[in-house]
Amino acid sequence: MARFFSLLPEAAAIAIFGITYLVVAIGRLPGFRLDRAGAALVGASLMVAVGALPLEEAPKAIDFDTIILLLGVMIVVANLRLSGFFHLVNGWVVTRARYPIMLLAAIVLVSGILSAFLVNDTVCLVLTPLVLDLVTRLRRNPAPYLLAIAMASNVGSTATITGNPQNMIIGSLSHIPYSTFAAALSLIAVIGLVLTMGLIALVYRSEFWTREQLRGESEPAHTDWPIMVKSVAVSLAMIAGFFAGIPPAEAAIVAGAVLLLTRRIKSEKVYAEIDWTLLLMFAGLFIVVAGLEHSVLSPEVIGAVGRLHFGRVPVLSVITAILSNIVSNVPAVLVLKPFIAQLQFQQQAWLTVAMASTLAGNFTLVGSVANLIVVQRARAQNIEIGFWEYFKVGAPLTVLTIGIGVLWLEIA
Repeated sequence: MARFFSLLPEAAAIAIFGITYLVVAIGRLPGFRLDRAGAALVGASLMVAVGALPLEEAPKAIDFDTIILLLGVMIVVANLRLSGFFHLVNGWVVTRARYPIMLLAAIVLVSGILSAFLVNDTVCLVLTPLVLDLVTRLRRNPAPYLLAIAMASNVGSTATITGNPQNMIIGSLSHIPYSTFAAALSLIAVIGLVLTMGLIALVYRSEFWTREQLRGESEPAHTDWPIMVKSVAVSLAMIAGFFAGIPPAEAAIVAGAVLLLTRRIKSEKVYAEIDWTLLLMFAGLFIVVAGLEHSVLSPEVIGAVGRLHFGRVPVLSVITAILSNIVSNVPAVLVLKPFIAQLQFQQQAWLTVAMASTLAGNFTLVGSVANLIVVQRARAQNIEIGFWEYFKVGAPLTVLTIGIGVLWLEIA
């Protein structure tokens, strides 16, 4: 009987973990109005309630470096958007892209490069309506250009710690320097962007294999030049700080604080741009995973998993890619954390997880939040991108880019 009661917290932790991750994977609890962030919060609370994790340990489980880094970057992106910076970039593209293939290349480059430093989800949120408006005025098929935003943002975000939320978590957990991370994965991202453009052009041959010129003019947009100059300058200083070795969380939150010191934009407008629910979901998931680790993942269990060639780049890449498509990339990274902590070559393992979890987001339409943002924004304009339309480009792109990533990390 004593043995039975001793197993209750363990069984409860497994059940809470499983249900929480199921809701995170499908987006909502059936029959309820509970979303991903709410599920993470409820799961974290239940982990404490059933004794899987002591209350005093719950705050310690949250990686506040990741939360602070993401918050700081969100504030920077909010100022860039409110200043009109992204409209200006859009106008620059319109005046220089004379052919559809040039427009595709420009969208891939802009989405990929901006996502490497400003978080891919927020870049998709900003670029999608701008590109939709552009291709509608040019009377082009919007689907390939929208796919370019989503897929290029995923691929480009592979390059740096600030490219996406899961990389931020990995950077914080692994303590890999920003420059080292970028040096290891940037080439994979560059090759991936070229493949993104090539595969989209190949699948949509009727759209891009033409000599027809584009005839479009950029529309004048409201631009707050003082705010834009300040935002760009602070952004560049923040990125320079990353590469100079300043802790990313420190550089990002200081940059955000500097941008909040202004007389031209109300703070409330900036706060409205921040994805607070994402920050809440992260905090909750940290506690849920800590509860599972504390009550279930004993050193013996972790050691047994570690003996299954877990540290090999190809094996870890496949496991990460599959897990990322089942429960999404951020939860997948958190699940893998205790196992990677036991490996001999942890830096290579974390780089492998960063590469595979990010590139796996291109496999299906629901593979990453960036994809869903693009699709939902397009649907609001009565433009539908179906599962198979996405899959015929995303699946081969994922296989090719992860394959290249495995080869590169094996020889690097």
